[in-house]
Amino acid sequence: MNVAGKRVCILTGSGGTLGTAFCQHFSGSYQIVAVWCRRPPVIASQEQYVIDPLDLQHGLIENSNPVFTIRANIINPEATTRVVDEVIKKFGRIDLIIHAAAFRFWAPILDGDALLDSLGRHFAVNVQAPLRLTVEAARRFWANRSPENRAANRNVITVSSIAGLRVFPGYGQSAYSASKAALNILTKHMASELEPLGIRVNALAPDTFPHIVSMERVMAGLLRLDQGSSTGKILALEAASEILI
Repeated sequence: MNVAGKRVCILTGSGGTLGTAFCQHFSGSYQIVAVWCRRPPVIASQEQYVIDPLDLQHGLIENSNPVFTIRANIINPEATTRVVDEVIKKFGRIDLIIHAAAFRFWAPILDGDALLDSLGRHFAVNVQAPLRLTVEAARRFWANRSPENRAANRNVITVSSIAGLRVFPGYGQSAYSASKAALNILTKHMASELEPLGIRVNALAPDTFPHIVSMERVMAGLLRLDQGSSTGKILALEAASEILI
């Protein structure tokens, strides 16, 4: 598949565990715009390529489908606008957004002030940033394109957590879980409000990966949500089950 035929996917948190896995699994089938802030994805891009130190003369297949990287702090409104503008200028469209960037800090609520101090960042990264990027894409590209959006099955996937659906006592997840619960209900509201534009919005809520839920199941869940027709749903992945809520 050539670049022109690939779905253009903005992926935040591309340097994290999930982001890196997505780039490795799907760079051949998506044109991935890998957005990162602190850690770039370890994958071929317009800025780096992979080499075999024992055989420098031959190219590697890993370099055949480079991602396009953009460094941006997505809690910054100006950075979010720049990301959307760069993607539209370079690729001409946005077909999928995966919000994989996340912040987590776990501590008991009575154990000093660190948890309280983390609350703002939890909501800035896990709730505000996904909303801001989605709104920018809707305003700058998806607006007034509802037939085209539906035909292209354009959609948004927020990466939540099973911790946003239930309480796991003893882990100190209160602030993190609250932000993921907020992301879940935000996802449903975005689905409702973007439906007239022909944009679907769903959430993927896995248990701890890759230890409890395999990375293969997480990747399959993302693919299912992108290729499917559901909207306003949460796909919860647990060790022995999965359910669309």
